[in-house]
Amino acid sequence: MIEVHYPKPGFKFKNEGAKKYIFDPLRKKWIVLTPEEWVRQNFIQYLLQEKKYPAAMIALEKEIQLSEVKKRFDVLVYNAQVKPYLLVECKASGVKLDDDVIQQALRYNISVPVQYIIITNGVQTFGWENSGHDLRLIKELPGWK
Repeated sequence: MIEVHYPKPGFKFKNEGAKKYIFDPLRKKWIVLTPEEWVRQNFIQYLLQEKKYPAAMIALEKEIQLSEVKKRFDVLVYNAQVKPYLLVECKASGVKLDDDVIQQALRYNISVPVQYIIITNGVQTFGWENSGHDLRLIKELPGWK
């Protein structure tokens, strides 16, 4: 398991009717605050503030093609050569990080091959380094290079 120390985020919130929104500084828009979005926003701040990934190298919820099906990944980080580098699948804190979640991230990796695959529910975070031949469990998320 990867130990994640979340920074103090300084989020902006607003309410519209019964819905609560959080401002996403990367997408520059208000997003409905779901439990999964809360995890995603906190993990993004961890990537930006603690691991020093540039905001310009992070893509959020982009559509990818998996065979005949269109899916959306949560977070994709590009390296300095603007090649997909790190894929993060976020789940709500109450969702168990089981084999189904791992398999989901691995399916995304088929369409968007990356060096690092991360799954998190905000409480637990697991990651693997992909050598192209096998996956090796990692204990620390790499910082920006």
